[in-house]
Amino acid sequence: MTPKSEAPAVWALALAQTLTYAGAYYAFPALLPDLLNLTGWSGAQLAAGPTFAFLLTALLTPFTGRLVDSGFGGEMLIYLPIVAAAGVALMGFAPTLLVWMALWAVIGVTQAGMYYETCFAFLTRRLGDRARPAITRVTLVAGLAGTLAFPLAHALSAVIGPALTYVVFGGLILFGAVPLNVFAVRRLRQIERAGATGRVPHDPADLRVAMRKAPFWAIAGMSGALGLNHAILLTFVLVLFAERGASPGMATLAAACIGPSQVAGRIVLMVFERRVNNARATLVCVLSMALAALALIWAGAAPGLIFVVAALQGAGMGTLSILRPVLIAQMLGHRGFGAISGAVAVSPILASALGPSVGAWAMALGGAGAVYGLVLALVGLGLAMTFWLMRLGLGGGEGGAG
Repeated sequence: MTPKSEAPAVWALALAQTLTYAGAYYAFPALLPDLLNLTGWSGAQLAAGPTFAFLLTALLTPFTGRLVDSGFGGEMLIYLPIVAAAGVALMGFAPTLLVWMALWAVIGVTQAGMYYETCFAFLTRRLGDRARPAITRVTLVAGLAGTLAFPLAHALSAVIGPALTYVVFGGLILFGAVPLNVFAVRRLRQIERAGATGRVPHDPADLRVAMRKAPFWAIAGMSGALGLNHAILLTFVLVLFAERGASPGMATLAAACIGPSQVAGRIVLMVFERRVNNARATLVCVLSMALAALALIWAGAAPGLIFVVAALQGAGMGTLSILRPVLIAQMLGHRGFGAISGAVAVSPILASALGPSVGAWAMALGGAGAVYGLVLALVGLGLAMTFWLMRLGLGGGEGGAG
């Protein structure tokens, strides 16, 4: 089979990731204001759910990475979204905080094997050198998950309430993402059996070797700092935009622009891939997020700047989702890619876990001003890690996307 025959499977994975992220990841921040009114619980209490989920995800991701290296990536992409769909559908009916946390525990387990990390490692294992353009296609489409989730949640919740809206999101995963993943996994495995690609060899020692290298920790540190920055902004985006003076409709529209901005950033990177190497692309992404943090502060005087915040934050963080597996491959090699990528992912996953609670803590401690200062400090740390990575040898090489 030819690379052209891979395209339907890759696009199917892209659509499946879009629906999975929309339902299991973006539904919570999209419904957060309505959940506060529905449950009467505090923001910190609600945020404890996704925090716990991502802690479980961080704990399990190195294990699921090894499962991908052992050939079980497809099974995780098929079966874990089924479990996640059930958890999402029940989320709005949690009668107590204990049940709320239990449902998020289910989501946490499934996240370890159904999101980008497993998808990218599965593609790298199946397609070899052709995996990078496939990863780019997936992220171009899946970057619209937030664009789907925020307006859909806003519209549905106003009519049927947040509880039934969660049921709709669960249905999107079960009846949309799962069949798409089934088709994609079967198609890519047929291509592999036809001899179009070969698997990248791996050894359990590959991860131990990688963890003794400084680039491993530089990539993990950068990903963690920027991931925490993004997790805080994403979780409280509607609250923060409203605090800057935006109306609910305006805040929702601006939040929905984060997804298209992710796609736009990735397209720009593709267009200039031959002129911009990985180091420069990474630096531009981090600087974009720094400007987003500054624009959020300035938006107090000009609320319209929240659209600039969405554009810069989305473009920067969205493009970094392509660059991270590319950086891992360039700096640490392809051997044991699933396990190494899973281990590096612990850092941004922990950031996603801590983001809601850390943001709520900062909000309670010093109000919105403390949150703005925190996200700016985190992007500064990410910039420092980027410079360290560049000193370690990240410079030339291929472009960030292709």
